[in-house]
Amino acid sequence: MTRIIAALLAAVLHLPLTVGFALAEGKVTVPLPNLQGISEADAEKLIAALAQVNVIASNCPEYDITDGEWTLLVGTGDMLAQGLGMDPDTYDETYYGPAFRMLEDPGACDRIGPRARPIIDDLIEMGGGTEPLAE
Repeated sequence: MTRIIAALLAAVLHLPLTVGFALAEGKVTVPLPNLQGISEADAEKLIAALAQVNVIASNCPEYDITDGEWTLLVGTGDMLAQGLGMDPDTYDETYYGPAFRMLEDPGACDRIGPRARPIIDDLIEMGGGTEPLAE
């Protein structure tokens, strides 16, 4: 079973590395990182961190991020979820549910917020980007 999951994850992570999301201003497409070779365990750790950073950056003004950065985080998380064979409900329940519950902790913004920049920088180093691509 682990080999099947690893093969599916590898196949999804070889898909074209761009993603588009409809934002209020229009469609934004950014390059996604090359996560080829990431283990299932590392993919699960990364997807959890991406959900946490996304929720904190979206709800804590002092850790605000750009639309391009947001698209990079969300697109990478979606790519990982697809690679792990998760449907959207499971993805939300498993990662976004706990991330939103963190907001009940008054220290969550200051604990998680500083992780946003290093994660975004790492995704960029792996080939991701925050600048919109031409359609």
